[in-house]
Amino acid sequence: MSPHEPDRHTFYDGKAQPSADSTDSFQTIDPATGKPTCTIYTSSPSAIDAAVRSAQSAFPSWSATPPVDRARILLRAVALLRARNHDLARLETLDTGKPFSETSTVDILTGADVLEYFAGLVTAGGLNGESLRLRDSVHAYTTKEPLGVCAAIGAWNYPLQIALWKSAPALAAGNTLVYKPSEFTPLHADRLASLYRDAGLPDGVFNVVYGAGDVGARLTAHPAIAKVSFTGQVATGKKYVTMELGGKSPLVVLPDAPLDSAADVALLANFFSSGQVCTNGTRVFVPRAMKPDFERALLDRVRHVRPGDLFDPNTNFGPVSSALHRDKVLRYIRAGIDSDRARLLCGGPEPIDGLPDSVRDGYWVRPTIFTDCTDDMVVAREEIFGPVMSVLYYDSVDEAVRRANDTELGLAAGVVGRDIDQCHRVIAQLQAGITWINTWGESPAEMAVGGWKLSGVGVENGRRGLEAWVRNKSTLIDMSGSVPTVFTKL
Repeated sequence: MSPHEPDRHTFYDGKAQPSADSTDSFQTIDPATGKPTCTIYTSSPSAIDAAVRSAQSAFPSWSATPPVDRARILLRAVALLRARNHDLARLETLDTGKPFSETSTVDILTGADVLEYFAGLVTAGGLNGESLRLRDSVHAYTTKEPLGVCAAIGAWNYPLQIALWKSAPALAAGNTLVYKPSEFTPLHADRLASLYRDAGLPDGVFNVVYGAGDVGARLTAHPAIAKVSFTGQVATGKKYVTMELGGKSPLVVLPDAPLDSAADVALLANFFSSGQVCTNGTRVFVPRAMKPDFERALLDRVRHVRPGDLFDPNTNFGPVSSALHRDKVLRYIRAGIDSDRARLLCGGPEPIDGLPDSVRDGYWVRPTIFTDCTDDMVVAREEIFGPVMSVLYYDSVDEAVRRANDTELGLAAGVVGRDIDQCHRVIAQLQAGITWINTWGESPAEMAVGGWKLSGVGVENGRRGLEAWVRNKSTLIDMSGSVPTVFTKL
């Protein structure tokens, strides 16, 4: 039986707010066991409006708080995140189905790093504008002003980390926020709101609403919302918007790449978080001459992908997030076998053998590798968002680059090779907003990330990530004492 979490209600004015008209509810499910963990009460229209009003009331005071004072509160939240890492990681494991060995070392700690980065950035003058001398008596200056009440829509694969990616720059810049977590992984939101409150964040600065797409639609369409930040599948938005969307990203193994490194990067780019990472390198382009050696290297390494009890430190592979998502991934795997007729190197749609009884009813998918793939296959074209790798062979680097770019998406890309100059030349040609050389997936707070083409609008993290949460004001001052006499008598 999965542990049961307390029920979740709309959070505003600094506390959870059970509402008589919040009668709709849904349950969250532990993906490892298929059993419920918590009841979530859907935020009613009046509760959404109340959360927005709470953010409106808090905005004048919070936006006027000096950046250094805002940063001190956020740094206290950083300390609490790190002190509570174990409990928060356990919660993420229950909610997402990721192994505790992953959530305890990646999800919360990297989110805390982002919050620490933006607190430091605004303290170090990240919100300073420019001063310009135009003529002896005429100067201009710019200031960076917060936008107002903002909305953030979270994602289900990195719930707490992405909540921090959005709230850290928003709050550091002086905005207030209404946050809606994914309905599939909402457990973290109340904990984060309480943690911010414990750190000293004023009531109303960070608020939480719960529900599915209809709640998100009402929130983002609210006339008081100045900006929407969204992470999810390809979609559109109004107002100020930051969207980090989907990808079908290429990993190009160059002819001189060390075999072991290439295989290690390919597995990392496909099976970390059970393949549920938007930046995954699911199209692996490999020189045709390397084919037999590369496939042997993959098979050797996939033996070390270990599903099992998620709280066992030896487990490094978990289930996918839900029964619905498992069925979707399995449909893609069957299409790869039946329609695409790709060669199945390992994995497939069959259940995983040897799982402990406690997790046998969870939403497990075998790590699956297709080879001899062509660009027109469904498994090589569409984002699967699961542990499914497509290996495509090429004869020249120019061909690999052309094929890698032949997609409407442009989120991430990477190369593996010994010749670092060639690696840089190939990366420069790949059409993606996030790229790696000889590694995959690391995304530190200092590095701005965002997609090209249909994979996103705007960026998160880095200095540019802070710019996404402010608006520029330019002011010109004429100190000459002489107003231009354009309108004079003839």
